Amino acid sequence: MVVAPLPVSSSAEPVSQRRRRKDARPSELTAAALDLFVEKGFAGTRLDDVAARAGVSKGTLYLYFDSKESLFKAVIEEGIVPALAAAEQQLADYRGSSTDLLRMILKGWWAQIGSTRLAGVVKLIISESHNFPEVAKYYHDRVIVRGRSLLRATLTRGIDAGEFRAMDVESCIDVTIAPLLMLIIWCHSLCICGHDIEPERYLDTHIDLLLHGLCERGPA
Repeated sequence: MVVAPLPVSSSAEPVSQRRRRKDARPSELTAAALDLFVEKGFAGTRLDDVAARAGVSKGTLYLYFDSKESLFKAVIEEGIVPALAAAEQQLADYRGSSTDLLRMILKGWWAQIGSTRLAGVVKLIISESHNFPEVAKYYHDRVIVRGRSLLRATLTRGIDAGEFRAMDVESCIDVTIAPLLMLIIWCHSLCICGHDIEPERYLDTHIDLLLHGLCERGPA
């Protein structure tokens, strides 16, 4: 939404801007933080920059977040955790084949995370986890553990039902996730090398290869 600027003197802020500085919502701050984390990385993002991007004072930002780490955690809780919770509910309610369930989970990941700005958080963790171990641990505990649990339950469900071959489930989780991480890295970094990847086609190919390797007699 575009709002026309109010006619004010050069020595005074617009009334709407003063009100926004006072009444800024945490979601405005986390949205600004996400943009900067994606653009500059965790190390390169400053709280001053987040406040400026959100159009608030640094003091206002500190009313809600006392550190860059707490801002990062809020980004995870607002952006990624709800997608995981929705997938967990989908798993609990689903009554169809495990083949279709696995396809839905992987497609859902791309729609809600991989194809959005939130994918930049994944790249951030990959590139900066060694320098910020506490941030990496938080991401591991809140995102990776739950994501692996989703895949574990789906694969085990398929094996128990006779849809999938018996195999090392933990290794299969690793092999399932690795191409998704590569897709994010490519879209956010390696695309500048000149070779374009069509994410939807890439994802369909990955799922096709995965299911043909998993299923006893190939997917229906």
